[in-house]
Amino acid sequence: MTAKTLMLAAFAATTALPALAASFNTLTGDAPLVIAHRGASGYLPEHTLAAYELAIQMGADIVEPDVGTTADGQLVVMHDDSLARTTNVEELFAPRNGGYALADFTLAEIKTLTVEPYATASETYPGFVPSMADPYRVPTFNEFLDWVSDYNDANGTTIGVYPESKPPSTPAQNAGIVAAMNFHGFTGADQNSYIQTFDHLAAFEIAELEGLLGMEVPVAALGYATETADGYAVYDYINGSATTLEAMEGRLGGVGVSLGSPGLTSEFVAAAHALGLEVHAWTFNTMDPEAARAQYLEYIAMGLDGIFSNYPDLAVAAVREYADMAPVPLPAALPVLLAGLGALGAGRSAAPASVRAA
Repeated sequence: MTAKTLMLAAFAATTALPALAASFNTLTGDAPLVIAHRGASGYLPEHTLAAYELAIQMGADIVEPDVGTTADGQLVVMHDDSLARTTNVEELFAPRNGGYALADFTLAEIKTLTVEPYATASETYPGFVPSMADPYRVPTFNEFLDWVSDYNDANGTTIGVYPESKPPSTPAQNAGIVAAMNFHGFTGADQNSYIQTFDHLAAFEIAELEGLLGMEVPVAALGYATETADGYAVYDYINGSATTLEAMEGRLGGVGVSLGSPGLTSEFVAAAHALGLEVHAWTFNTMDPEAARAQYLEYIAMGLDGIFSNYPDLAVAAVREYADMAPVPLPAALPVLLAGLGALGAGRSAAPASVRAA
């Protein structure tokens, strides 16, 4: 085969291939997942079905519910261990045990509450009308899973879920989360779904519970990224210790680390990837589009596999921009063909090496 024939073959191989995706520094090389932190919580009341629906319409890949337990043992979607910050509980009930702890109220009582806007959130978003009745009630975890599952069925989508077992991450709460995920069909690693907790012992427990049910949803240990004498690690706030990435290898699916972590570096991300662990970071909470853009692009370049954002539309825009900016990988056939050309050229050359180098 002549050099010209090889060159034509290489050209044909490259032009016949479909368009190539941009290259990301993630574990898989795919674009990082946009995770709607408590839904589109920068715009609408957090942890409500309306906030989740808006986030999905903005392009989020995953919606995140925090999960706590009521006085009568029911799992509800709520970030705080108190009802005071995000609901109108103080208007309807007197304090119990000196406050408004989630664990002191029954599900029936919580269902009478309305979730209210917090920080930059509002009761409405321009052009958006929630599709469900009572969009700003506190949903149970099962109601949340029902809604996402129904949305996927109706729209042919694969929106994932990312529940967090809130402290105290009791065995009963952990088992309830796993059982509900299993019942609603969120069972596989290919569904963009995860389970997370700040309690690393609970994270290992959840992974073991999944194994008993044949589930493969990755479990993430939350905390801040750090480097110890034993290597890169994630600090466990609950148990007051650091869990090394090596200790998670083969047992957990990844880590969820704070953006404020002094140890969240490209080297940390690369070390996690070398062990097969994903790295997700929380929480991107910048509302200004230009400032947010710069922050997203910096961390996307670092290789994050998932981005927790209160403003999912800004995260989606940044991922798309990075994809347009990023180089594309060479076609798989091209290096082989170029190597063949090089070998052919080397074999046909009769000049001494010193002359060829000049």
